[in-house]
Amino acid sequence: MMTITEHIIIIGVVVLGTLLTRFLPFLIFSGDKETPQYMKYLGYVLPPAVFGLLVVYSLRNVDLTSVSGFLPELLAIGLIIVLHYWKRNMLLSLAGGTIFYMILVQMVFA
Repeated sequence: MMTITEHIIIIGVVVLGTLLTRFLPFLIFSGDKETPQYMKYLGYVLPPAVFGLLVVYSLRNVDLTSVSGFLPELLAIGLIIVLHYWKRNMLLSLAGGTIFYMILVQMVFA
């Protein structure tokens, strides 16, 4: 059991860490100087790389030996691709695919 002091310290450290990661880039890369080329490159390549990593991580335990083991994932990925090419909205694609997948595994392939 943690004391109230320990709770306050943990909350303070979490708040400090969150604020530091939010404000540090603005302090390092102020508006007076141009953003370095490597930072622009990272800003361009990291978001797709993170989503690729999430896809691999999400599909790591898919059972390919039974249809009910991989069909919900396959259908959800298909919907994500269709939604993304249709609307070009990442939030819509991911939310739509996630909701569709959850409906499939909770109601159809239960």
